[in-house]
Amino acid sequence: MASDPFNHPSRSSSSFILVGVPSLEAFPTCLGILFGSGYIIALVGNAVVLLVIGLDSSLRDPVHCFLGMLAVIDVVMVTSIIPKMLSIFWLNSTEIGYMACFVQMFLVHSTTSGESGVLLAMAVDRYVAICHPLRYQAILNRQTIARIGLAIVVRALLFMVPLTGMVTNLPYCRSRVVPHSYCEHMAVAKLACADPRPSGLYSVAGSSLIVGMDMAFIAVSYGMILKTVLGKKSCWKAFSTCGCHICVMLLYYIPGIVSIYAQQFDSGISMHVQVLLADLYLTLPTMLNPIVYSMRTKQIRQAVRKMLFSRKVHA
Repeated sequence: MASDPFNHPSRSSSSFILVGVPSLEAFPTCLGILFGSGYIIALVGNAVVLLVIGLDSSLRDPVHCFLGMLAVIDVVMVTSIIPKMLSIFWLNSTEIGYMACFVQMFLVHSTTSGESGVLLAMAVDRYVAICHPLRYQAILNRQTIARIGLAIVVRALLFMVPLTGMVTNLPYCRSRVVPHSYCEHMAVAKLACADPRPSGLYSVAGSSLIVGMDMAFIAVSYGMILKTVLGKKSCWKAFSTCGCHICVMLLYYIPGIVSIYAQQFDSGISMHVQVLLADLYLTLPTMLNPIVYSMRTKQIRQAVRKMLFSRKVHA
């Protein structure tokens, strides 16, 4: 059984102690296997997507660029949390450096904002491709894609730089034990000696604005797509594709929003459920995105078969 992370009075004051999943510290092996397996699946799936898009010159359409962006974000997102989680579960390495904690916080929350932006961009891409196919290349040209990518990065930075500054400027003179599996913003801010509510309200307001706007535009895009294909031969295929996309988005947005609001307000949800929800929305979509968005794309499936077949022939 892992030792109690709260009993480390000699730890350096320039570091934090990550508990892992509160109330479930007695099951480190099971949790490690669960998240380790998810990490491997996410890495392999997204690496295959990036490899295929990078090697196959025919995969240069806007949708493939967005899929590449999504794969990069997913790799950064899971890599920023899972390796440290595994060291907590398997090696009882609960300590994380002061600056490393805030770097992890910045990466986690900026990539979640970036992922939401890419999901919106992909929804718009499908809307233009289906509802305005003749103008697809003209509307989503390389310059437009570059601007969209830049806007996604800038939005994430505009949200996270002030938030990170607010949290790092808080004085931490009491406990350094973070009741979480990674340096989640509110879990860390609540340890401060000063009032953490300004950063908490900024986080909730910013997250609500970003997620609310993105979900609204995504819903409108998919609504217009379904309206366009209704009654056509491709109707069932569109319903199937949109349904899969929406299910994965809900797995990303709903646990994320619940986790954010539960951390900020007294929700009555137990701490280990809050932590598992936060872990779920960061890991599960990164495993499913390569399958739902990329491998369901005909061109990418063909490119994967081509790559595997040509390697077998040369072997």
